[in-house]
Amino acid sequence: MSEQTETIPSGDVEVDGQPVRRYDAAAAQQRWQAHWAEHGTFTPADDDSRERRYVLDMFPYPSGDLHMGHAEAFVMGDVVARRLKLQGYDVMHPIGWDSFGLPAENAAIQRGSHPADWTYANIETQARSFKRYGLSLDWSRRLHTSDPEYYRWTQWLFLRFRERGLAYRKDSAVNWCPQDQTVLANEQVVQGLCERCGATVTKRKLNQWYFKITDYADRLLDDMAQLEGGWPDRVLTMQRNWIGRSEGAHVDFAIELADGTRRAEPVRVFTTRPDTLHGACFFVVAPEADLAAEVVAPEHRPAFEAYLERTNKATEIERQSTDRPKTGVFLGVHAVNPVNGERLPVYAADYVLADYGTGAVMGVPAHDQRDLDFARAHDLPVRMVIDTGEEDPAVSGVATSGDGTYVSSGELDGLSDKAAGVRTIIEALERDGVGSGTVTYRLRDWLLSRQRFWGCPIPIVHCPSCGEVPVPDDQLPVRLPDLRGADLAPKGTSPLAAATDWVDVDCPGCGGAAKRDTDTMDTFVDSSWYFFRYCSPGYEGGPFDPEDVRRWMPVAQYVGGVEHAILHLLYMRFFTKVLHDMGLVDFDEPMRRLLNQGQVINQGRSMSKSLGNGVDLGAQIDEFGVDAIRTTVVFAGPPEDDIDWADVSPAGSLKFLQRAHRLAADVASEPGVDPAGGDLALRRTTHKTVAEVTRLVEDQRFNVVVARVMELVNATRKAIDSGPGAADPAVREAVEAVTVVLSVVAPYVTEEMWELLGHEPSVAEASWPVADPALLVAESVTCVVQVKGKVRGRLEVAPDIGEDELRALALADPGVQRALGGAEIRTVIVRAPKLVSIVPA
Repeated sequence: MSEQTETIPSGDVEVDGQPVRRYDAAAAQQRWQAHWAEHGTFTPADDDSRERRYVLDMFPYPSGDLHMGHAEAFVMGDVVARRLKLQGYDVMHPIGWDSFGLPAENAAIQRGSHPADWTYANIETQARSFKRYGLSLDWSRRLHTSDPEYYRWTQWLFLRFRERGLAYRKDSAVNWCPQDQTVLANEQVVQGLCERCGATVTKRKLNQWYFKITDYADRLLDDMAQLEGGWPDRVLTMQRNWIGRSEGAHVDFAIELADGTRRAEPVRVFTTRPDTLHGACFFVVAPEADLAAEVVAPEHRPAFEAYLERTNKATEIERQSTDRPKTGVFLGVHAVNPVNGERLPVYAADYVLADYGTGAVMGVPAHDQRDLDFARAHDLPVRMVIDTGEEDPAVSGVATSGDGTYVSSGELDGLSDKAAGVRTIIEALERDGVGSGTVTYRLRDWLLSRQRFWGCPIPIVHCPSCGEVPVPDDQLPVRLPDLRGADLAPKGTSPLAAATDWVDVDCPGCGGAAKRDTDTMDTFVDSSWYFFRYCSPGYEGGPFDPEDVRRWMPVAQYVGGVEHAILHLLYMRFFTKVLHDMGLVDFDEPMRRLLNQGQVINQGRSMSKSLGNGVDLGAQIDEFGVDAIRTTVVFAGPPEDDIDWADVSPAGSLKFLQRAHRLAADVASEPGVDPAGGDLALRRTTHKTVAEVTRLVEDQRFNVVVARVMELVNATRKAIDSGPGAADPAVREAVEAVTVVLSVVAPYVTEEMWELLGHEPSVAEASWPVADPALLVAESVTCVVQVKGKVRGRLEVAPDIGEDELRALALADPGVQRALGGAEIRTVIVRAPKLVSIVPA
């Protein structure tokens, strides 16, 4: 956001056809920013004098100045925080930066600078812009995840997770981004591409660190019941689908090797349909799985290795495509079906992935379309074991997946109850020791190693004698070496490996020569616990003071993009549950409510320099002022909807704000005047508006709140110009309500208005207006009277009038009497208080 002075003129303008002194937006912004900072307006008291509420925005990444997306995301949280403060709550609304990570490192490399220099310069630019944007932030709690004072505790938490068996290393095939030269978690691969840079992701076998998030799969699923009604349904659905809980069975298949012997250990597969085991006709292993290379017969190895090389060039999306030809190679060995002893040929096929399940599946072609396509491509048998009444898949080429009667299934033959069939087979597997009922998940453990410099160092030392040795707590943080002037370009291994002065250390266990771990942590580790640190940012006794967290958390309102539904939101829920089990917090869900904001687009497409449709936030503020931009963003639609900047009007918002400002200048009554004697019609409009906007802001329909305030501004202007006049106390009541409610959206102009109204600064310290129930009850209701379906009369009646009284009044109405002309009445339908329908005989 630029730091230019607004070009908005401050001289006389015409509003509602009359010359008015326009408020000076630039001066107001500077003045009130200084006032809020000097008086600590948005620093919570935290003194038990009021109920607390914690409002949190997903903290920004310092990639440059604020943009239009920030304009929408942060104003929504600000509306919530300001409104809660006006309601009398002690509100904590902190700010910080998610300041480690690849974008800063890549940008610094491109510019020949150091990631720290690039990052902290951007943070200062964004901080100035946040202050300019009028956000009600508590700057006293500011944090940066790349500060050693912060990542000391990230490392401390890593070690505590490791002590609980939740952090471990293993060799595995991992997602590799060839452009960023680092591994990615499954959640960071979107349709086969790196979610950061868009490069096609490949597979590579490496030794990496993981968090055992799978230990918490059931709790991550079950505890969503606590979030229903507070979190968007689509976010909960996305998390449920990602965790992917499936009930079924593990089945053990013996492997007959090429030399006639059996593999020492059977191969375990997972299936949701163990009742179809009699229909297994072949066995498939993922080409990249260790099992394939282990069991392949010598004469088949050349063909297998060529196939594996081709497979490694394909993305997971390509491999999982349903319309892709089903390729594979026979490995020259057989698997033994445990329910009938049948020998099944074993293939390596790329439609099976190594990191899903056990990397091996039984092929049941009659009842699974992918298996059927593979069987037809490789001339394998197809055996139907569930008769659904449909054509035999061996003939039709269409697998049947519905329920029916079991056939060719041994003891299941004749059964038509799927649940009974599954239960019978599981009992048989368990009885014979070749399988068991189980639950499995799509969720995989969280891969957290990154082969890049700008991240939190992993606090482990590798010793030839002691193995993996944790860095003692009193030696934390393990600080990043400076490496200014070093080549930080990605090379497939961490740049830290070349910093020998940093890498070579004495083992904390035996004192011998050892080496530091040179990987850094995924930045999602940093953001999985930052909201706890805000509660006590200077605390030295741990990552946070448990008592501070107990006072402020769980977070009352969290605001951020739906794109984080699986990544950040799932990880921070996992962290919270571990901290609960460690006894550090007494809750296991950190965010009570979640608000997802949409995107700001232009001309129907995402903003892009290459498309020529970018909109500069700073330039928009220079032209229209902060309040007009904030109002435009909020008024454009529901928070979760996208905003097309081509369809909105900051100029229109500015004109509305000028109209509101003029109201405050026109009020002629004194502060504190009793509004009871004022114009009743305007008072009813004011209190109806207050009641409605109070409900609307609770429902997060902020755009409609602005619309209702606009209506009240119009009604008040009418009362001043053609009604009781500016001195009427009802006018002051209406303008004060406008000022306080509008302050959550447009803070600068409403501060000016509040002062014009004769009140002490600041409007942020005022109280949210409360509707008088007596003024919400209408004095009368118009009742329509119909004769033969045509309106023949209108009656002004009490809202609580009874049916008998209303019937009598309707029948006595002169217009109704004329319409009836003395005719007999067949039916009178009364819908008190608004309708009477009379049907003559």
